[in-house]
Amino acid sequence: MAENYSSWAARWRVPLGFIFGAAYLVFAQPTVKFLVTGALIALAGLAVRAYAAGYLDKGRRLAAEGPYARTRNPLYFGSSLIGTGLAVASARWALAAAFVAYFLAVYWPVMRREEQDLRRLYGDAVENYVRAVPLFFPSLRRASARTERFQWSRYSANREYEAAFGYLAALIFLALKAYLR
Repeated sequence: MAENYSSWAARWRVPLGFIFGAAYLVFAQPTVKFLVTGALIALAGLAVRAYAAGYLDKGRRLAAEGPYARTRNPLYFGSSLIGTGLAVASARWALAAAFVAYFLAVYWPVMRREEQDLRRLYGDAVENYVRAVPLFFPSLRRASARTERFQWSRYSANREYEAAFGYLAALIFLALKAYLR
């Protein structure tokens, strides 16, 4: 049952995100104060995602350095900050609650599923990594020595610039919505 649900969540997370995003844009009622505060929180999330993408070689090696030495899921952690920031920017508690419910219902099982996939690919290395690094909330201590470095080529290959464009588009839309109110 849990495996079926995590498969469903993995398959539907992006389409559901677009549906949630469309509803968000309709119901958001941003004010300047909430927009600026939310934009700063979301910008922090965008920075976390960008940093993580520069360390990630999907399917080639276990990412365990940079932000991956502090949390096993820095991309999702960054996404949660972006979502939180946009929820704040919306100035609607119902949208914030909907985001939290969506994130927990969809991304939590996806993180667990991806961890199982990594175990199949990398075996014992993942077991050691799981013991040393928290699943989601970053640890202040680094779990590995630094041997890898951030690479813009990885950032680009992971198409993380799309998140930056989405962030800018959302802020422009929300600023126009706030202005026209």
